[in-house]
Amino acid sequence: MKNALITGGIIGILSALWLFILRWAGDSISNGQATSFEYAVVIIPIAGVFLGVLSYKKNEKENQINFFEALVQSFKILLVAGFITGFLGILFVSFIGKQHGYQDFSGRLFGALLVGIIVCLGVSVTLMSRSSKID
Repeated sequence: MKNALITGGIIGILSALWLFILRWAGDSISNGQATSFEYAVVIIPIAGVFLGVLSYKKNEKENQINFFEALVQSFKILLVAGFITGFLGILFVSFIGKQHGYQDFSGRLFGALLVGIIVCLGVSVTLMSRSSKID
C-alpha cells in the first residue's frame, strides 16, 4: 500500500497543479469546451500508474505479477490520486475558479474516471507477467 500512497500522491498533486498551470496559461474550464493543451494532462496518470505498477512489480512482487494484481494496484494508485486531485480541485474551484462553477469541473472529473479505468486496464495488460507454459 505504501507504493500506492506515494505514487498516487504524486499523481494527485501533479494533476491538481495542472489546474493552476492551465489558469496561468490563460485556459479555463468553461462552456464544456476543452482546449488541446488541457488534453495533455492525460500524460500524468498514464506515466504515473505505469511507473507505480512497474515499481510494485519489481520491488514487491519479484518481477512476477498477474493481471488481477496489477489491476488492483493500479486502482489503488488512482484511488489515492483521485482523492487528492478531487479535494484540491474543489478548493481550486471554490476559491480561484468561482466564475466557472462546479458543473464544468464535475464533468471533467467524470471524464477522468473513464480515462482512469482505461489506463488501469492498459497498464495491467502491459505489465502482467506472461505464462511460459500452456495449460
